[in-house]
Amino acid sequence: MTPSRPLPRLMVAPNGARRGKADHNALPITLEESVATAVACKKAGADGLHLHVRDKEGRHSLDTGLYREAIAALEHAVPNLFVQVTSEAAGCYSSDAQRAMIRELRPPSVSVALREMLRAHTDTPSARAFYAWAHAEGVDVQHIVYSARELNWLLDCIDQKTVPGTHHQLQLVLGSYAGSMLPRPRDLEAYLAPLHARSADLTFDWMVCAFGSTETACLAHAAARGGKVRVGFENSLWNADGSLARDNAARVAEIRAVLDETASVDETGQTLSRCGR
Repeated sequence: MTPSRPLPRLMVAPNGARRGKADHNALPITLEESVATAVACKKAGADGLHLHVRDKEGRHSLDTGLYREAIAALEHAVPNLFVQVTSEAAGCYSSDAQRAMIRELRPPSVSVALREMLRAHTDTPSARAFYAWAHAEGVDVQHIVYSARELNWLLDCIDQKTVPGTHHQLQLVLGSYAGSMLPRPRDLEAYLAPLHARSADLTFDWMVCAFGSTETACLAHAAARGGKVRVGFENSLWNADGSLARDNAARVAEIRAVLDETASVDETGQTLSRCGR
């Protein structure tokens, strides 16, 4: 097993599985658009990219051929960019299909939702075998958790050895597409309490994403609390002032400025409160 690569400090998720041109004309759908977006986002300050691929009709896909083509194109255009693939079901794929894609593609980094691997109690043996395989093969799994309750469920799975290892990468989600209320920066604290409680026996490389127009405030707070962040049109189309963002690169630039400010404040030993607390 090879050591896991640290998550990038600023990852961009430019499209996701659900949104399309009707939501924003600058949302990338084709391979060419995705590569151009990656180049622009790297220039704007992104260190990594969360990759979704679409089929010829623009629909979410887990096709390994499409993934390989996209990864090769990104390696050529932005060779130093951290690329993570998604395994998201998006209502289209079974747990078996998700696991089969990851086993065939063998990506260095993949995001996986625990609730999609363990949809029923009978999924436990297959999930245990998958997580053990990924751990042994050096496929870095970033666990997506959508609530503090799901995080505690993941911690239970770690204790039960369904998910092996003592160091884990996390994607902490604030809000949702269908949420009736915008997430608040302080919502993060419900996640951090169980992480701090387990700091003696487990280590975590954690990242935050947030839905809607409070994305910037939530990510600023996460950075101030020592976390990494994911920004982009998968989660939000809006700038901090409530205006519609021009494109993904504009969202990256706004968050990069926040991260740079956080780093500057931290270096001077001053309070971090102005970065979203």
